[in-house]
Amino acid sequence: MAKVSVIGAGSWGTALAILLTGNGHETILWSHRESQALELSETREHKAKLPGVKLPERLEITADLKKAAVGRDVLVLAVPSVAVRETAKKLRSYVSCGQLIVNVAKGIEAHTLTTLTDMIEEEIPGVHACVLSGPSHAEEVSRGLPTTCVVGAKDKVTAEYLQNIFMSPVFRVYISPDILGIELGGALKNVIALAAGTADGLGYGDNTKAALITRGITEIVRLGVAMGARAETFYGLSGIGDLIVTCASKHSRNRKAGYLMGQGRTMEQAMAEVNMVVEGVYSAKAGLELSGKYQVEMPIVEQVNRVLFDGKDPAEAVRELMVRDKKIESWDSSWN
Repeated sequence: MAKVSVIGAGSWGTALAILLTGNGHETILWSHRESQALELSETREHKAKLPGVKLPERLEITADLKKAAVGRDVLVLAVPSVAVRETAKKLRSYVSCGQLIVNVAKGIEAHTLTTLTDMIEEEIPGVHACVLSGPSHAEEVSRGLPTTCVVGAKDKVTAEYLQNIFMSPVFRVYISPDILGIELGGALKNVIALAAGTADGLGYGDNTKAALITRGITEIVRLGVAMGARAETFYGLSGIGDLIVTCASKHSRNRKAGYLMGQGRTMEQAMAEVNMVVEGVYSAKAGLELSGKYQVEMPIVEQVNRVLFDGKDPAEAVRELMVRDKKIESWDSSWN
C-alpha cells in the first residue's frame, strides 16, 4: 500500500481521503487551519461540508504541512484552484525531485492562462504533476456511491500506478495521456454550469439546459483542439460527463450560484450565499481570454462574463444567444 497525503480538507479532499483510507493506503489529510484539523480529529466528521459521514479512525489529520508532505509516495492537491499556486509554493521546500502530485482542483489561472498542473511544475521544479477529474461530487464519493473518473499523466506507468491507488469497487478510474484536455474540460464546464443554473433561476426549461450543455461542450472542444488537446477527451468523463453532472446536480455550487443570479442576485451575493468557492467565476475570465488568444468563438462564455462582471441582465444574455447569426451545427460539416 502507498503513503498518500491529501493536501486540503474541503469536501473533495476529505472525500478522497476517506476513499484512499478505505483502499488500504496510509493516508494523511492536511488542513490549513489548526482548529479544523483538531475538530476533524476529535469528532471524526466534517460537519460543515459532509455532515453524517464518518471519517475512518485510521485516517490521520494534521495542520503540519511538513509532516503531510515529507516522505510520501503521492500528494493529492485538493485546495481550491485559486489557492493552488500559493500552496505549491509552501510545499516546495518539503518535496523531493520526482514527487508525484495529483491535482484534483478545476480551474485556469486568469491572466497567466496557466493550467493547474503547469502551475504546480512551475512552482515546484522536478515534480511530476498529474490530474484526477470527472463527474464526482464529494457528497456522493464520501458515501461510497458508484463514481467514475479519469487520471491524466505524462507516461503510462505513472497513470497506471495512480489508477491502482484510487481504484475501488465504488470508484472506477480510467487513464489518459491528455492532461491538457482533462484540465480544460474540468475548468470550463464550471462556466457553462453557471449559465445552466442561471437559466434555471430564470424559470427556463429542460430544452434550454440541453441547448446550453450541447453548445457549451462545442465551445470547449473548439478551444481545446485549438490549444492542442484531443477532441475525444471532451466527449469523455472529464468533458461531457463532468459538464452534465455540474449543470444538473443539486450538489453543484456553480449551478447554484448561477441559479441565484437568475433569481436576481449579483455575482457577489450569489457567491456569499453559496458559501463555497465557485470555481466557474474565476475560470470565466480565463476562458474568455483564451478564446481571444486562440481566436475561437465562445458566445456562452462571453455572455457569462458579461453577466458576472458587467452587470448584464441574464435574460438579455440568453436573448442575445438566441438571435445570433445563423450557423451550421458542426464546424466541420459540409454538403460538398
